[in-house]
Amino acid sequence: MSLQPLMKLRGSGLRIGIVTARFNAPICEKLLAGAKKALAEMGVEPGDIAEVTVPGALEIAFALQAFASTEEFDALIALGCVIKGDTYHFEIVCNESAAGITRVGLELDVAIGNGVLTTYNDEQADIRAEQKGYEAAQAAVEMALLQEWTHSKFGES
Repeated sequence: MSLQPLMKLRGSGLRIGIVTARFNAPICEKLLAGAKKALAEMGVEPGDIAEVTVPGALEIAFALQAFASTEEFDALIALGCVIKGDTYHFEIVCNESAAGITRVGLELDVAIGNGVLTTYNDEQADIRAEQKGYEAAQAAVEMALLQEWTHSKFGES
């Protein structure tokens, strides 16, 4: 058995919100480029994409919540980069940003592709950035389509 998406990843007609952290900006710009590339390949129109930036990874969840609360978006994408330093702060930022992103998705019933990189150094982040952004966009669209499919097949809960 091959693990494959349930359906073709088509983004035409989907409204997507992207939240990108400005901290570690060169990496986050690559994350954003990867996400936009994937969205274009899946047929999402540029006019159906709304973008905002926030100071850092901890602020991403708040912006996602603002997007989700409008009920105008089919999926959201979280993009940021946390690189380990010499203190415990890295673990707190990684854990809390991930928890916040997950909480928004579950509590506000919106698909979110989590593209927040957590790496030990700049080199790891640079190598992974564009691909991680691409994959986060794919995950967001896939989850939006899955939600649409389950609601149409089994009804909304």
